[in-house]
This record gives sequence, C-alpha cells and structure tokens, in this order.
Amino acid sequence: MREAKLVFLAFLLVCSLLQKVWSHGKQPLSKVNIHKATLSLLDLAHIKASPSLLGLQGQIAEWVTIEYSSPIPSTDDWIGVFSPANFSASTCPKENVRIFPPLLCSAPIKFQNASYLNPQYKITGKGFLKLQLINQRSDFSFALFSGGLSNPKLVAVSNKISFANPNAPVYPRLALGKSWNEMTVTWTSGYGISDAEPVVEWGPKGEDHVHSPAGTLTFTRDSLCGAPAKSVGWRDPGYIHTSYLKELRPNIIYEYKIGHRLNNGTYIWSKQYQFRAAPFPGQKSLQRVVIFGDMGKAEVDGSNEYNNFQQGSINTTQQLIQDLENIDMVFHIGDICYANGYISQWDQFTAQVEPIASVVPYMIASGNHERDWPGTGSFYGNMDSGGECGVLAETMFYVPASNRAKFWYSIDYGMFRFCVADTEHDWREGTEQYKFIEHCLASVDRQKQPWLIFVAHRVLGYSSCICYAEEGSFAEPMGRESLQKLWQKYKVDIAIYGHVHNYERTCPIYQNICTSEEKHNYKGTLNGTIHIVAGGGGASLSTFTYLKTIWSIFKDYDYGFVKLTAFDHSTLLFEYKKSRDGKVYDSFKISRDYRDILACAMDSCPSSTMAF
Repeated sequence: MREAKLVFLAFLLVCSLLQKVWSHGKQPLSKVNIHKATLSLLDLAHIKASPSLLGLQGQIAEWVTIEYSSPIPSTDDWIGVFSPANFSASTCPKENVRIFPPLLCSAPIKFQNASYLNPQYKITGKGFLKLQLINQRSDFSFALFSGGLSNPKLVAVSNKISFANPNAPVYPRLALGKSWNEMTVTWTSGYGISDAEPVVEWGPKGEDHVHSPAGTLTFTRDSLCGAPAKSVGWRDPGYIHTSYLKELRPNIIYEYKIGHRLNNGTYIWSKQYQFRAAPFPGQKSLQRVVIFGDMGKAEVDGSNEYNNFQQGSINTTQQLIQDLENIDMVFHIGDICYANGYISQWDQFTAQVEPIASVVPYMIASGNHERDWPGTGSFYGNMDSGGECGVLAETMFYVPASNRAKFWYSIDYGMFRFCVADTEHDWREGTEQYKFIEHCLASVDRQKQPWLIFVAHRVLGYSSCICYAEEGSFAEPMGRESLQKLWQKYKVDIAIYGHVHNYERTCPIYQNICTSEEKHNYKGTLNGTIHIVAGGGGASLSTFTYLKTIWSIFKDYDYGFVKLTAFDHSTLLFEYKKSRDGKVYDSFKISRDYRDILACAMDSCPSSTMAF
C-alpha cells in the first residue's frame, strides 16, 4: 500500500512538471544564445531582402522575400530578422571598460530555419523565405547563421529595408474609460512630444468630427527590472499615446482615426476606424462579451514556430475577427503576449489583435507573465515576466484602474458589472484589493445590472488542472478561502479565470458543494457561483488530473474562448467555442427575475426581525 502511494505521488509530481512545461513553455527568442554568437562571414555566402521599401500605400504589414545561399549549408542554418538593422557590437551599451560587448546586442525579432521552405537546402545551399514584417519604427536587416540557435555563427548580412514612414501611428486599441460613456484610444508611434502632437479625429458616423488630444508615455531600460527585458530583449518601445473620447451617446456608431500634427502644421493620419459606444448602465439591449486568457502571439509566416509555443493564438484571433459583428467587448484576462522580456513581441501582438482591438474595447487583466518579478511587489516571487514587472502591460494598454500599477478595476457595460481582480497582487481579506473587490460587488444595482461577473487571471475558484490537483487545493492556495464568502454574499453569477490552459465549467458551487443538479438551464436563484476556466486562448495546453472532481460539469483539452450574451434583464446565455472552428461545444442559460436575486442563499441571508 505504501509503495502504491509513493508511485502515485511520483506520478503526480512528474505530471505537474510536464504541465508546467506545456503550460508556459519558453519564449522562443530565448532559445537564441546571443552571448555565444561569433563572426564567421563567408565570401561566397549571401542574403538579400526585397522589396527595399515597404508601406508605400500606408500598409502597416508587408510580406518580403528573402533569398540566401551558403557554400557550406547545414540543417542547423537559420535566418534571423533584426530591427534596428544595425545589430553589431557597436550599438551595445558598455558595461565597463574591461568587458567587451557581445557580437550581437539584441535578440532577433523573429527567426526561421533556412530549410523551412527549402528541403534541398542542405544539398544546393540555396533557399528563399517569405516573411511578414510589421511597422516597428525602425529599419530591418536579415542575417544568415550557421551553428544552430545554441552556437550561432554569423555567415552573411542582408541589405537594409524599411517602411516609408516608420514613425506612423499604428495598432489602435480601444478600451472603456472610467465612466460608461467614455472610450479610450491607445496607439503606438515613433513620434515623441517634441516631434509631433498626437491627436484623434472622431465623431458620430455621418456627423461632424472633432479633434481630441492624446497623452504620451514611454519607458527606458531603467524602467524595467531585469534580464532579458533590460538586456538582449530590450528594444525601443517608441511612444504610446492615449486619447479620451468623452460624453458618448449610448449605442451610437462613432468613426475615428489616429494621427499626429507635425511641427510644420501638416498631419499624419491612419486609416479610418469605427466603434459602437457602450450602452447606458442597465439599458436593455443585446450585449455580447468574449472572454479568454493566455493567448499569446504567433507568426502567420511560420517563423519561431519550432517551439509550438502558442499554436492556438492565430486561430483564436481569426475566429474573433470573423465574428466581430457579433461581439461588443473582449476581455483578455492575463498572459497577454508572453513577451517575457523580449520587448519587440508587444508590437507583434498589438499588430495581431489590431483588427479586433480597433473596433471593440479590448480589456486586459494582469497575469504572471506580465507582472511577476522578485522584489517588485508582486504577490508571487517568480521571474515569469522576464524583467518586465508590469511596465509593458501598464503602458501598452489602458485600463480604467485608479492606479495602473494595481491592475484591478470595474466595468459597467449595459446589464453587466465586471469586477476585474489582479491576482499578481495580494487579494486576501484585509488588503487594499480585497476592499476593492467587495466594494465592486456590493455597489452594483442588480435590478439594473443583474449579471455580476468576477474576472481574474489565476484560478481563485476551481480547476481540475494537474498542477492544482497535486497540491490538493484545485485552485490558487487561499483563493476560495478569502473570496468565496464575497461571491456568495453578493451573488456573483459567474467567475472566469485564465492561467490554466484549458476549458472547464463547474456547477453552481459554494463551500465545495454543488447547489444545483441542473447543467444547462438554470432558473431562479443559483445559490452559488459557476466557475469557469477559459485559459485556452493559444498558449500550450494544460493537462487535467485523472481524479474525478464532482463539481466539474464540462472539461476540454483544447483551444477556445467563452462568450456571454445578455438578451435582457432575465436571460443570459453562456457559450464555450473552440478556436479551430468557432462552433459551440458547451453552453448554459440562466433565466430569472429580479426577485430571485433578492432571495437569500446559504450564508447570504441578512438578519431580519418580526417587529411591526
């Protein structure tokens, strides 16, 4: 019996280790051993990129052709894309006079094996690639390496190519402001405040437009907390601008374009976009919200894909783009792009989601891969952010928090109230965040906003992931213990989490007990909260425990996202859709009247009196 128990514990340990590898993987760019790179130029080797000038029609992404050859080809040869184009030791910051800088100062922004489209490369020594570049405020060059990623030898360097206007305003991302009738627009450019004035031209569709100014933020290496963000992962982030479009009329379509007024009085504009303003809090209208976590980024040209780090992210992105007419808002609840300290990846991600974020509010939550770093005030002392320690997420995206370094906030959207927690800061009873959570839950008028949703990155409720099962907690330790009495007291309908890269739905539950045997059509009071894991946005999947968890109704080891549709004050539809085809694989409906919310549930009954 003792031996069987030891075998079982060993099995759990191995599975948990595997899960950690599958769940978080390793940032692909970290596979390139920058510090070991050496110079090994070959006279007969060459690499050429074309066309040399991109974005002549205002495009923010273009395909380029790379042709290359080597007199001593190998299956280990690879192509690196560098930006800025000069990546030599001359651009490295000097640590001190006695230490020579490495050959390469920074990681490539992407790479691909030289044999990727060329199965005969090892024999012929000739090959070509089609790669997509996005406007990232600088020029580009391409380098042919031998020696693989672990021992790179620079064989040849290409010509430089660039976008016609590398400073152009790009990748607008909408977010709701601090009031229901405010929309914010954030974008990236190469224009500092001394170069040009950032501005948004906007107005109701078909009516007069106005100009609104924008604020400008940026950061330096010194703003970050460690390597690789401060070292080989560093890349100038450019400037991030945010404008506040206020006093919007509910549900009205607005047009906008982002731009800059140059010092000579001329303007640089993006193309025109449009969005629908939020409904008035409590307003009865069709309201549809998509929620997922842990999506990350991937390259449509296949580069960096050897690691299969975020297989599903492109599928998830494409499904949302295809269904955008039926989506009013998106929540990406942590682990945004998994840059992990490689700053160029934030540009890549904002370009990937631009078709979504430019049309509907793209709200984010803070995850471990954005925030965690030892000694920086994060609740967890790991190094998952790669030295970013929250700076990138807090700067690249707007959230209506009173302090963006404390990434918790509330959103009123029509019949919804969303309370967004920051699991990378302490949430336990007595903390500043706990007080925020209780106030967010307690202050909503459920007659007007009956659908109360709690959102966070790490699982504070329930998960059958092997990583939690082997701890015996089935969630983050101290999560339920601290918060379940609030969920119960204020009758939270649904709590949704990321972090675990799969999909799971529980019964309505309180104190580990299902409060209903129904699975798909809930009527009246739930008497508990339904907990959802929706962390299958794109990063490598997490395995489930083989243990039977009686509160788990539906599990899926696949990529996907969830969608909430409020039809009116009495009917809410929940759907889980797979990223591969956009079809619904799990769903339930809640139907109830306001008096059902007034009714008390276990441990939520107020004191009463028989006095007349």
